[in-house]
Amino acid sequence: MSVPLLKIGVVLSTMAMITNWMSQTLPSLVGLNTTKLTAASGGTLDRSTGVLPTNPEESWQVYSSAQDSEGRCICTVVAPQQTMCSRDARTKQLRQLLEKVQNMSQSIEVLDRRTQRDLQYVEKMENQMRGLESKFKQVEESHKQHLARQFKAIKAKMEELRPLIPVLEEYKADAKLVLQFKEEVQNLTAVLNELQEEIGAYDYEELQNRVSNLEERLRACMQKLACGKLTGISDPITIKTSGSRFGSWMTDPLAPEGENKVWYMDSYHNNRFVREYKSMADFMNTDNFTSHRLPHPWSGTGQVVYNGSIYFNKYQSHIIIRFDLKTETILKTRSLDYAGYNNMYHYAWGGHSDIDLMVDENGLWAVYATNQNAGNIVISKLDPNTLQSLQTWNTSYPKRSAGEAFIICGTLYVTNGYSGGTKVHYAYQTNASTYEYIDIPFQNKYSHISMLDYNPKDRALYAWNNGHQILYNVTLFHVIRSDEL
Repeated sequence: MSVPLLKIGVVLSTMAMITNWMSQTLPSLVGLNTTKLTAASGGTLDRSTGVLPTNPEESWQVYSSAQDSEGRCICTVVAPQQTMCSRDARTKQLRQLLEKVQNMSQSIEVLDRRTQRDLQYVEKMENQMRGLESKFKQVEESHKQHLARQFKAIKAKMEELRPLIPVLEEYKADAKLVLQFKEEVQNLTAVLNELQEEIGAYDYEELQNRVSNLEERLRACMQKLACGKLTGISDPITIKTSGSRFGSWMTDPLAPEGENKVWYMDSYHNNRFVREYKSMADFMNTDNFTSHRLPHPWSGTGQVVYNGSIYFNKYQSHIIIRFDLKTETILKTRSLDYAGYNNMYHYAWGGHSDIDLMVDENGLWAVYATNQNAGNIVISKLDPNTLQSLQTWNTSYPKRSAGEAFIICGTLYVTNGYSGGTKVHYAYQTNASTYEYIDIPFQNKYSHISMLDYNPKDRALYAWNNGHQILYNVTLFHVIRSDEL
């Protein structure tokens, strides 16, 4: 039974008990336990109507029980006139009746107070139960929300770790190869130690061949170790704030040891002046630079400096030019067949970015689009001396939908936009001619990226972000491959 019904039940039960007692006990107290009795004055007593004497002036009048507005039982007694003889037997009987009725009224008052107290207790318990019910509901809702948050966090973590499973499988094979190299080095070390004790006990020429073979294999292993799969991009590091909204800046990945010149090209068209800073420190802290004037204005922001030469797309053409920065002469010019130009197949941000030149661990690349490939991205590996296309791959990714792109270890990575929230979400592997969709967060700090290139020497991404020159460090999973495994 609910609490409100319990309260009503207590009141009804109490009133029923009182009414029953009045209807059964009261008549027996005054000798009125028959349906009709003859009164002392000669009248007739009816239980339903009370005492109706023949002569009302000489008799007491007792009316049956009833309830007042608060539900309490009452009896009405009308006394006779004072001329009545006090010694009359009926008078004594009715006086006794009056006393008993008064006692009964007092008992009813006590019972009423107890009932009221019980009702207050019930109401208090009702409020407490409602409060507990509300708290239980709050705890239940809080528990459900907590479980939902935990489930969502675990699911997100699983989605984050899922792409690493195939990489870890390859990493186990890499660990096996490294262990094999370690064992061979230990074996050779033991042999060399024995040679120190017994000169001539081991064939020196054979030992030298083994050492040379191991050295070549280790060098090849280190060369392979230089490449890897992109798994993360760091937060941006702002190097400098200068120039217009669009531009490019870079260093030479094949520069001699100790040389760290910075090259700076503001705007994306109708400009032919390139700034040369002696070092990164000069670029960051001073305006000391040397200016080079190109023979033609460039188009877009896809220029690169590679092995002392700057490679750029001639304005309003699909011609690529190699310009030597020391002699300030053109070394080579070649047309990139079928490549769109003059804002035909630009990146999403525009800016005549039809042809994007890039470098990585494998050399020089050109990224563009053609009518033959329906405006989708085309990748060409170029000879850095002759600018001849060595191999070409047609992808299915629309170039105009790409925010920016860069190449690491022969894999083209494409961002999903250039402003606002950005991520790297497409990768094309030229070594396998396959692609996949990925999800690598990429912080776009200043909301407009117009240049993004990888430098294999620094293992960093160079970016021009709304008049800011930015660096991003990259995280690569190194994969060692061997035919023996």
